[in-house]
Amino acid sequence: MRHGYLIDMDGVIYRGSEPIPGAADFIRRLQRNDVPYLFLTNNSAYTQLDVVVKLRKFGIETSQEHVYTAALATAEFVHRQKPNGTAFVIGEGGLLGALNAVHYAISRDSPDYVIVGEGRVLNFELVEQAHRLIVLGAHLVSTNADTWCPTDSGPRPGCGAIVALLEAASGRKAYHVGKPNPFMMRAARKRLGLRTDEIIMIGDTMETDIQGAVELGYHSILVLTGSSTEETLQRYPFSPSRVVDSIADLEPDPATLSLYRPYKNVELDNHSVAV
Repeated sequence: MRHGYLIDMDGVIYRGSEPIPGAADFIRRLQRNDVPYLFLTNNSAYTQLDVVVKLRKFGIETSQEHVYTAALATAEFVHRQKPNGTAFVIGEGGLLGALNAVHYAISRDSPDYVIVGEGRVLNFELVEQAHRLIVLGAHLVSTNADTWCPTDSGPRPGCGAIVALLEAASGRKAYHVGKPNPFMMRAARKRLGLRTDEIIMIGDTMETDIQGAVELGYHSILVLTGSSTEETLQRYPFSPSRVVDSIADLEPDPATLSLYRPYKNVELDNHSVAV
């Protein structure tokens, strides 16, 4: 059966600045077997080239065509809604470059959108300006709804936290483009040129990777090297197709999916836990 992989990065391929053992070997096996794959990230700060260079540090040689970010998805979304529009942006190079590539101008003068992405450029002056523009009629869009981001120094507020401030101040709701939004998940599938039942999502986060896969009807594999543990799985009304300890435990052939333990609840010491 033809198949391909959508692969989250932080928590799956690496944790902060440390590689996940066996991740590079898995990607090399995909490449040797000509299995389609796409790295899928909600981090909008990076360009495709930035991601390629970052992965190279972890022993993974890939190309820009194998990278799809929330910045690219956001640019594609606003371009479809209003071609050649304008935006006021709180974000970094990956988002700015993606918007420029679809002929979106960055403007403080009655922009069509206020777009919020990941990064550390935030200051209160930007928040004030964004708030005023939203009140005046600009639509609020964010690259993702993640309220926190992992770093080597510990978690920091994410895009979703900044957007929550603007939503509270303006009374307007944001549209979040990144995972688990079907817009980004479907666009990623189309980049691989595969059908719904031919997609396998590998991720470490239930709220984004797995939820997005479930809503689109993709196969999903949860790895336990990131933000999710077996104990936390029982909190969710949805579940992954399979659970593995690490991406290193996977084989590229989807026929081996049956070898990985499925998610289920069992009773243990009078408590229901995921195994």
